[in-house]
Amino acid sequence: MTAHAADRARYDRATAQLDAPVAIVDLEAFDANADDLVRRAGGKPIRVASKSLRCRALLERVLARDGFAGIMSFTLAESLWLARSGFDDVLLAYPSADRKAFTELAGDPKLAAAVTVMVDDPAQLRLIDEARQGGTEVVRVCLELDTSLKLLGGRVRVGARRSPLHSAAQVADMARAVARTPGFRLVGIMAYEGHIAGVGDAVAGRPVRSRAVRLMQAAARKELAQRRADVVRAVRAVAPDLEFVNGGGTGSVQHTAAEDAVTEIAAGSGLYVPRLFDNYTSFSGRPAALFAQPVVRRPGVGVVTVLGGGYPASGAPGADRLPVPYLPEGLKYDPQEGPGEVQTPLLGSPADDLLIGDKVWFRHAKAGELCERFDVLRLVEGDEVTATVPTYRGEGHTFL
Repeated sequence: MTAHAADRARYDRATAQLDAPVAIVDLEAFDANADDLVRRAGGKPIRVASKSLRCRALLERVLARDGFAGIMSFTLAESLWLARSGFDDVLLAYPSADRKAFTELAGDPKLAAAVTVMVDDPAQLRLIDEARQGGTEVVRVCLELDTSLKLLGGRVRVGARRSPLHSAAQVADMARAVARTPGFRLVGIMAYEGHIAGVGDAVAGRPVRSRAVRLMQAAARKELAQRRADVVRAVRAVAPDLEFVNGGGTGSVQHTAAEDAVTEIAAGSGLYVPRLFDNYTSFSGRPAALFAQPVVRRPGVGVVTVLGGGYPASGAPGADRLPVPYLPEGLKYDPQEGPGEVQTPLLGSPADDLLIGDKVWFRHAKAGELCERFDVLRLVEGDEVTATVPTYRGEGHTFL
C-alpha cells in the first residue's frame, strides 16, 4: 500500500460515521509541519498568520509549541475578538478603516495593549484619531515596507502592490509622522515578501518558468535584505525602542531568518500545506487540511459525480486556484465542467472502484479559505477523530 493509499484508508476509517462534506486536519502532519517551520526559522520566533488557520483551537495548539509567538491577523474586528479571547500579542497585517473597532481599541486598555495596527499613510492616523470618540489609550502601530522588486528605474515591478513605503527615507518619514502624533506608539516594522515566500519555484512540467522564478527570487532576496537593513536602521534612529521587525512567509522562512535585521518570521500556510505550496525547492510539507465530498452518482464507466466542491481560492483566476482531487489518486476534473457549485464529475479509472456514499478527498488551493466553507474541523490522530473544533465560521464570524 502506498503512503497516499494508507492515508486515504486512515481518513476513511476516522470519518466512517460522518457524512460528507467533511473537513479534517491531520494532527500528525500539522505538528510535523510546525516542527519544520521552527527548524527553518533557526531560533527566531514565528508569528502565526491567522488567515491561514481560521480556527482558534489550532491557533492555541501551535502557539503552545516552542518556537511560535504571537498572531498576525487580517481584520481589526478579528484582532479585537482574538484579544478578548486571551491572545495577548496580535499584529494586524493590513490597514483598517473600521471606525467602530478603532473606537473600541482606543477605549479599552486590555485591547490597546494586545493589538498592534498597520499603517503606511498619515491619513490612516487621522482616521484612527477621528474614530476615538474620547478613547485615550495609546494605539500601537506597525509600519509596512513595500518589498516589491523594482527594475529598469521602476518601470518593471515584481511583487504585490501593498504599501506605498518603498525606500528607507519614505519609511523613516512615516516613522516621524507617528512620533509627532500624540496617542500613537511605533513598535514594529513588517515586510511581507510575497513574490519570494508565496511563489513556487519548482512547478512540475515548467522547467523554464521555474528557473526564471528562482533567478528572480535570488535577485529579490539580495535586494530586499540590503533595503530592509537600511529601513530598520533609519526607523530605529526615530524609534530606538522598536519591538520587532517581521518578515517572511512560509516559502522563505530560512532565507528571511538569516537576515540580522529581522527579529521574527511570519508563517501560517505551511501548517496546513495547501496545494499552492507543492512547488518549492526550499521545503516540502505534508498536506494536513483536507475536505471530502460524497459520491452521489455514477454516470458511466470511469466517471463519478460528487456533491459540490466548487471552492475556488482568491487571487488571479486560473486552474491553480481550484481545489484538486487528492484521494484516491488518479481522479481529475471533466475539462468541460470543472468543480461545480452543486455537483462535480470526476474522471479516471479509480472512479470505477467508488460506490455511492464513498468519500473523495480534496486539497484546497490556499490554506485558511477552506474554513469559510465549514463550521467545524475534525481533528484526526491515527485513524480516529479525536476532537471536533469550530472554525471562525462555526463561531459565527466571517471577518472577510
